[in-house]
Amino acid sequence: MSLANTAPAPDAARLAHLLERLVAIDTQNPPGRETEAAALLASELEAIGFATEVRPLAEGRANVVGRIDNGSGPSFAFNSHMDTVPAGGGWITDPFRLAERDGKLFGRGACDAKGPIVAMVEAGRLLASERGSWRGTLVLMFVADEEINGGGSRALAKQAPKPDLIVIGEPTNNAVFAAHKGCLRPLIRAKGKAAHSGRPELGVNAILAASRLITLFDARDRELRAETHPLVGHASLSVTRIEGGIADNVVPDNCEFVLDRRLLPGETLDAALNDLNVMLTRAKREQGVDAEIAAIRTNAGSAETALDDPLVRNAVAISRAHGVTFPQPGGLTGGCDLVHFHDVGAVGIVLGPGSLDVAHQPDEYVPKDDLTRAALIYRDIAVAMLRP
Repeated sequence: MSLANTAPAPDAARLAHLLERLVAIDTQNPPGRETEAAALLASELEAIGFATEVRPLAEGRANVVGRIDNGSGPSFAFNSHMDTVPAGGGWITDPFRLAERDGKLFGRGACDAKGPIVAMVEAGRLLASERGSWRGTLVLMFVADEEINGGGSRALAKQAPKPDLIVIGEPTNNAVFAAHKGCLRPLIRAKGKAAHSGRPELGVNAILAASRLITLFDARDRELRAETHPLVGHASLSVTRIEGGIADNVVPDNCEFVLDRRLLPGETLDAALNDLNVMLTRAKREQGVDAEIAAIRTNAGSAETALDDPLVRNAVAISRAHGVTFPQPGGLTGGCDLVHFHDVGAVGIVLGPGSLDVAHQPDEYVPKDDLTRAALIYRDIAVAMLRP
């Protein structure tokens, strides 16, 4: 359902200006510091008719929620995140100063996920001016701490208003994604015994113990890659960080490394954690490796919405009607915040401007035309699902 011939159009200059202001606010996570971005977005939403709250999470961190009650009907939410990954090096231009080249807008967060945020704000503006075309409760929620542990959305999923339907803004080239992977990220600690490196036989080298574990986990990764899902691909188990030893001449008594276990829809966090514990027990029994799960850094499950659900079907039709040619529905190979709302009963999809291929990289960008297209797609999905 498109309102393109009867309703106001998105303003490309306004979209770019709001993105410029958001990119200029440093929300690299850690530590996040999203309160300034939350205040800016609260002001924008209030100006277009939303009842708005800034909800503190922790020192320097907050969510912002805007709401319009427009008669009886379902609660429909747009959600995206204000935090970004660290900028890192390798940028041609200042990552916190929006730059335009060849129809692309460059800056940290331009596509992940400040681009989706500005398109959602613009869609909210259009919907606020077209209240005769929809009925229900419209919610815009922009959250902190998505990039590390989903803390913002975890909190909002337990608070009112709880959405019946939700669109999560992540870079998907404006195609509909109906599933995403989960992520379990434990810190593994291999234990040893310290000794002078001139007498290594008096100690137990924790780095060597860790290497034996890593060999086991690598074999398990090859097994997991045989397990596939039609939308998100294969499961996996990767070692992403490692640290051990205290001095050049000391046999290390401790070595820690981080595992990144990606779960398919249908897999549970409990089952994945149990699988890791079984491998640690096996390593202890067969190789004498003393190790433990010292901490869980991330634990976010997967989510999937049925392809025949009205939200998926309508969203795919609307995306295609606005010229999106990417295959859809698809699936997000990373994690995202949909799972937190899925777990409390909401039906949702993931959709947004920009490409995941340039997210988390230097010179991240969003095509300028993608922003206006996303605003229209967001608006039309809300109208389709909030029919009078």
